[in-house]
Amino acid sequence: MKVVILAGGYGTRISEESQFKPKPMLEIGGKPILWHIMKEYSHYGFNEFVICAGYKQHVIKEWFADYYLHNSDITFDFTRNNEMIVHNNVAEPWKVTIVDTGLNTMTGGRVKRIRSYLEDETFFLTYGDAVADVDIRHLFQYHQSHGKCVTLTTVSIAQQKGVLDINKDNTITAFREKDDEDGTLINGGFMVCNQGIFDYLEDDSTILEQGPMRALAFRGELKSYYHDGFWQCMDTKREKDKLENLWDSGNAPWKVWEN
Repeated sequence: MKVVILAGGYGTRISEESQFKPKPMLEIGGKPILWHIMKEYSHYGFNEFVICAGYKQHVIKEWFADYYLHNSDITFDFTRNNEMIVHNNVAEPWKVTIVDTGLNTMTGGRVKRIRSYLEDETFFLTYGDAVADVDIRHLFQYHQSHGKCVTLTTVSIAQQKGVLDINKDNTITAFREKDDEDGTLINGGFMVCNQGIFDYLEDDSTILEQGPMRALAFRGELKSYYHDGFWQCMDTKREKDKLENLWDSGNAPWKVWEN
């Protein structure tokens, strides 16, 4: 089962660093936040990734192409025909497909563009700028149990994200923008999608969080998986610093993997 990660946006709200690289490549503890997200999915046994790239997509491709250089001890022996020796051979059990989904393509359009890589199967979908300690396997089991088109992880936090109205059996009945009278349940990403989601994606201009999610909610095809643990996006420099401090303290709640 594949994990689709949206990693193509400009990251304008954290432009201090994103002018040089896409936001998912901004680092926490010396590793891109994209790597942290992938490590969580991998911890639960999901190791095939499709990355929807766009803005400065070459940075993502080059980082994975040079994964050994970034993560292993290397000897360059110029006395022996420029031989390169990898000492500790750090690697992940990952298969990573990086797709250029366009510079100005919207979120729904990016997902539509990578359909051919999904082999008509159910898939995970999340954003490349938020970390959490979501139990991914339990999330998937919950999705399988209800038979609806999309499950998204809901979190309680006071931020300007897509707001959800949820009934007693966890069906999402509305998906809209936040206003002053709303509570704090928001879309935290970490979604599971059946192939039926592609019926709601029209073209590059489709914004996943608008027409498609609203239509899914209206038709009773959108379910909530409530997560009461840690979740944090990285929209601003302040949020990046918060995540960096947690990592440096050795108490990063999203680090569910061993090494």
